[in-house]
Amino acid sequence: MAWMSRLAMISVFTGLTIVGARVTVEIGPVPLTLQTLAVFLAGMVLGSRDGALSQVAYVGLIVAGLPLDARGLGPAVFAGPTWGYLVGFIACAYVAGYITERANDRMWVRVLAGLVGSAFVFIPGFIVLKFTTGMAWDTALITGVWEFQVENIAKVFLAAGIAESARALLLRSLLPPLDGK
Repeated sequence: MAWMSRLAMISVFTGLTIVGARVTVEIGPVPLTLQTLAVFLAGMVLGSRDGALSQVAYVGLIVAGLPLDARGLGPAVFAGPTWGYLVGFIACAYVAGYITERANDRMWVRVLAGLVGSAFVFIPGFIVLKFTTGMAWDTALITGVWEFQVENIAKVFLAAGIAESARALLLRSLLPPLDGK
């Protein structure tokens, strides 16, 4: 039964990432989305292993042909400039989860987990952006990283603030009470 609860929670965060992709603002070669909020939450709520698995499932669904990325391209997204961010979601969720697992419910550690985790999205994202578009390094850094930092920091704080409540809610809704009521 525990594996079914884990699978359900992983699926919830895969779904949240899909929904986050639908909240998109086109600002250039890389759209602004709510996906990273879902990725931070996946790691902070599910932990390293299951958080990363939720993102493996998300990327795997795109590879399998579903148009679940921000622009609805499906597997064609891997021929464009944004696939580095998608692959980075997996590492981000793992790292954010790994740090959070050691947090002892401290808000500042969850914020740190989100900030460190976000580097695992932005570094591969910016490198892929640079090489697929031919941008200069400084232009790719501005376009693919710096333009997103105000929103990124806001999403980190939001995720850190709601992570423990979300975890408790999921555990209550997916796991039966011990006394059988």
